[in-house]
Parts: sequence; C-alpha cells; structure tokens
Amino acid sequence: MELFSAQFFSALIAVVIIDLILAGDNAIVIAIAARNVAKHLQKRAIIWGTAGAIVVRAAMTLFVVWLLRIPGLLLVGGLLLIWIGYRLLVPAREGKHSKSAVDTFWGAMRTIIVADAVMGFDNVLGVAGAAHDSFLLVIIGLLISVPIVVWGSTLLLSWIDRFPGLIYIGAGVLAWTAAKMITDEPILKEFLLHRPVAVWAIYALVTGGVLLCGYAANKRKTNRDGPR
Repeated sequence: MELFSAQFFSALIAVVIIDLILAGDNAIVIAIAARNVAKHLQKRAIIWGTAGAIVVRAAMTLFVVWLLRIPGLLLVGGLLLIWIGYRLLVPAREGKHSKSAVDTFWGAMRTIIVADAVMGFDNVLGVAGAAHDSFLLVIIGLLISVPIVVWGSTLLLSWIDRFPGLIYIGAGVLAWTAAKMITDEPILKEFLLHRPVAVWAIYALVTGGVLLCGYAANKRKTNRDGPR
C-alpha cells in the first residue's frame, strides 16, 4: 500500500473507527481501575495505563493470527476478564496497613494493561484486517484514538465519583464482554452453534453472577465496616 495514497487514508479511517468503537470498553476499565488512586495520581495512572495498553495492543496486532490459533485462548481470556470485572467491583481487602498511593497507582496500571490485553484478543483481528497488514496504520490509528480514550476515561471517572453505582454498569459491560469471548471460543463454537439457549444462559450466568456476587460482597463489607 502506497504511503499517503487514497487507499492508505481510507484504511486509516477504518482503523480509527474500529479503535473508537472498541474504546468504550477501554474507557470503562481505565475509569474504574483509577477510581481508588489518590486524586493527584489519577490522571497519571490513566495516561500511563493507556500508554502501556497501546504497546501491548500494537504487539498483539503483529501476532494476532498466531495468537488466535492457540486452543482455549478466548476461553481463558474470558474467565480472566470475569475475575478482573469482579475485582474492579470489589477491590481486594487491605491488610493491617493501608495501601500507599504508589501501590494503588501501579495496581491500577497493571489492571488497565491486563484488561485491555484480554479484551483485545479478538478485537485486534478486525483492526489488523482493516489495516491490510500495515503496522504503521495500526500505530497511527491507536495514536489518534488515545486522546479520546483518555478524555472518555477522565469523564467517566468524574461521573463515578458523583454516582458510585455506575461501577456496576461498568462491571456489567466487562462481564458481558467476557461472556462474548467465552461463546466465541472455537472449542465451544461447535457445541453452542445450535444451542442458542445455552449461549444466552452463559451471558446471563456470567453477567448476573459478577454483578450479584459483587453486590453481595460489597453489602457484607458495608455491614461489617459500617457506612462511611
């Protein structure tokens, strides 16, 4: 593909559109992961977490065809995303000493990068196809979409601060994405192909399970610690 040709720009537009469509999930993960970081570190966690996610996503795009051939990868990724969604909803208990702002900062960055990588298993296939095997297009598309993801994450974070209940919507989106990854797993595809009820049961079980378990855990914690 000739650089800066009409084909180049049309492919770039397609890559950017795909990135922006996928940016919703990323913005949700970033906002929820950064909510427990000290206020003065939140913006830094968002920016560096997003930067790390870009590096991982770009690397995955190079090896996407090989990655998607690994048996059970989407299934394992979906199960991991279920755990991430639950942990974002119900942060791990602190020990005797509360976590420092730096610990939380690095923890948020790890969560952002890992969650983005997990969700990117099947998504990068669309980006790679639209880019016509041009790694330059992939990088440019990501760089164009980054400011929008950062802005969206910051906006969502301010909403979550005002309306904490929104984290359940975010966790629900992650759980739904996890269910999609599980049902798209080639190992299960044959079994689920003619069993639409089983597919919807997986969606309901995964999404409902994450939200109900998260709500119950938070309720127990509130009853134990008392309202703040």
